[in-house]
Amino acid sequence: MFYSILTPHRLLLLGFIFIIFAGAFLLTLPIASTSGNSQSFIDALFVATSAISTTGLTVVDLGSFYSLFGQIVILVLVQIGGLGYMIFIVTIVLQLGVKLSLGGKLILEESLSSPPYEEVYHFSKVVIFITFIFEFLGAVVLSLYWMRDFPIEHAVYLGIFHSVSAFCTAGFSLFPDNLSAYRDSIVINVIIDMLCIVGSVGFFVIYDVYNMVSRKKREDEPPKKLSTHTKLVLIMLPILIITGALLIYLSEWNTPLPSFKDRILTSTFQAIAASTTTGFNTLDTGMVKTLGLATMVILMYIGASPGGTGGGVKTTTFGLLISSTISVISMKEELILFNRRISARTKDKAFAICTIALLLIALDVLILSVTEKASFMEIVFETVSAFGTVGLSTGITPTLSVTGKIVLVITMLIGRVGPLAIGFSIRGKCKVVPIKYPEGGILVG
Repeated sequence: MFYSILTPHRLLLLGFIFIIFAGAFLLTLPIASTSGNSQSFIDALFVATSAISTTGLTVVDLGSFYSLFGQIVILVLVQIGGLGYMIFIVTIVLQLGVKLSLGGKLILEESLSSPPYEEVYHFSKVVIFITFIFEFLGAVVLSLYWMRDFPIEHAVYLGIFHSVSAFCTAGFSLFPDNLSAYRDSIVINVIIDMLCIVGSVGFFVIYDVYNMVSRKKREDEPPKKLSTHTKLVLIMLPILIITGALLIYLSEWNTPLPSFKDRILTSTFQAIAASTTTGFNTLDTGMVKTLGLATMVILMYIGASPGGTGGGVKTTTFGLLISSTISVISMKEELILFNRRISARTKDKAFAICTIALLLIALDVLILSVTEKASFMEIVFETVSAFGTVGLSTGITPTLSVTGKIVLVITMLIGRVGPLAIGFSIRGKCKVVPIKYPEGGILVG
């Protein structure tokens, strides 16, 4: 009876909640702060939720407030949140030689949008391998770069921290101004951007591309084609980044940036940071003009791709909405993408996700408009950033009230787990309607 109540969606949600509270407890310990004083539980809960959801919003300066112990706790939470805690369970299970239960496989599917459970072990190995490779390479390059300005030990630590933070699309930085000091650095821009993009495309895309490349090396197997999902992701992501970068560039046309190179690097970096839901910034978000802020709000709302480290309604969801709208306008009976028919169920899920997200954001904005002393645009930006698990802020995060922090904690959790997963966990199991009702007519539009 008890097991039937704990559906895969509920177990996934409860797992995240447990890790959040465990992380919050560790961050409240005196050893976690440089001052030796305990952080308030609500602030620790906020930072822990931000870390496990890979958001990056914080009420304190990570580099100065937290000790090495506190920073490592945050880094571990970011890594667990980025990969999904089920990946770590699978890793332990694989090392012990124990088979994962059917329920565990179903939870892994829900957390990562992975292939059918028959491939779960191979999928987990590929995900862990690719993650380690990119984080390692990123850490090496960043460490070598920062060795020019810092001692070797500190440079290596900075490289590891920012590489993991970038790949997991967390956006946490140990610098007080985030990465603004490296606005004109091609190395920092390229490496961070690369890690953000790879981390945000989703593990299924990585797995799909890996299988295609590996099969090409084996002559005894037929070549594998990319799935419809992967194709849509690889088309939507560059479109969003290029469009966002162009609009942010136009928005900051009159901004006194030193050079044309700085304008290009900054606008591209901010577009990638918003669309991949990473949240690093090389530009003071609070000083960005309305067009730039609106562009980033849209990018943050859309977010990254399913089954990855990012949040938002996802690129594929937005792509399906646009494609479905075009299909309706064109009076087509079915939605066809890449010579494949998209089921009505998939389209319904896309519309449901976007609707729930908009309702949640609207509710948050209404509440924060009452509890917080900030402009409407600042509140909208902060709310969408929390839902999209981005971490970009106009600067109001440290001044949030207790109510505002609780609202954003819930929003970050929903953004990380997914609106539908939250809904499924509340609703429970699907109930089959025993009869088929006659169709009713409703006028729309």
